[in-house]
Amino acid sequence: MARIRPNRHIERAGVNAVRTLLDNHHIVQEIEGGNDHGEDLHVLLTRDGYRTGHVLAIQVKSGRKYKRANGYSIPIEDHYDDWKESRIPVVGVVYDLESQKLYWVNLTEKLRSTKSPVRHVKVSSASVLTSETIDDFTSSIEEYIDSAGMRIRDFTLEEAFEAISRALDGLDPNRVPNPLFEGWAELLLRNEERARGIARLAAQMAPLVLLATLLVFEWPYQVRFVTNYTELNPVLCVGSLYIFISWMALTIFFELKAGRLPRETGNWLICIGSTYLWIPLVDGGRSPGWLGEFLVGAGVLISHFGLVALLAFFIKREVERKRRRSRRQE
Repeated sequence: MARIRPNRHIERAGVNAVRTLLDNHHIVQEIEGGNDHGEDLHVLLTRDGYRTGHVLAIQVKSGRKYKRANGYSIPIEDHYDDWKESRIPVVGVVYDLESQKLYWVNLTEKLRSTKSPVRHVKVSSASVLTSETIDDFTSSIEEYIDSAGMRIRDFTLEEAFEAISRALDGLDPNRVPNPLFEGWAELLLRNEERARGIARLAAQMAPLVLLATLLVFEWPYQVRFVTNYTELNPVLCVGSLYIFISWMALTIFFELKAGRLPRETGNWLICIGSTYLWIPLVDGGRSPGWLGEFLVGAGVLISHFGLVALLAFFIKREVERKRRRSRRQE
């Protein structure tokens, strides 16, 4: 069951006070979840019953924690860019529960006058918002909107509130959707857990796919190298080497998935891979005959005995692990 925030009634008191005051003079729309998004109210200013094209957003703060010795303060938190770059003014209002008075500041104007991000904006105790000062408040906001070029054309009521939302989001590039990928994003969000599982598997599988691609690419070079220096069957020689390398890679993959780091196996894979996957690729028959014969013969021995040692070591480890599990269950 969802838990109600303990200070919700304090927040609501401020929003209700602002809305009650403004509803008598202008058109007000409350925003769902406003405290989380940085705006609580959208306001369309009116004069003599007609919309003027001046719109603003209001963030309301309520409670003693916003009071300071010489006024009030509104925390910016992570809304600095949103409020500063908004295409309509964002006004901050503090509701003093003790005096039951409202105090306001033009947050957008204040933040645009700063050279670097700030943590708080001061609210003067002289900037009181009451039914007696509402006209002065309205005139001040209208003058700022006109000077900043924020006025909007005449809309229907629904279009006007939609325009406010677009204006609040319009200059933030992180909020403007890309229609080419928006549908994919929605699909991803609907299947987020499954997508994360696929992404983890893809990241784990990527080294194996890369290794398999390298082995396929190297096959003709490996066969040519064996043919140049020995009379052995090149398919069997190269095949045994590939089997050993593949077993080491798969062993490392599953050990990592289990949360274990097979350091020795990894070192052997790097050593053997760097030798037998690099030399045949660049050799082209230029090495002395004895060196080529030695590498091919050593490769055959390492592949066979290395695979046996690898299987024996990890099978023994699994046997011991199962025995320990059985003893714990008993």
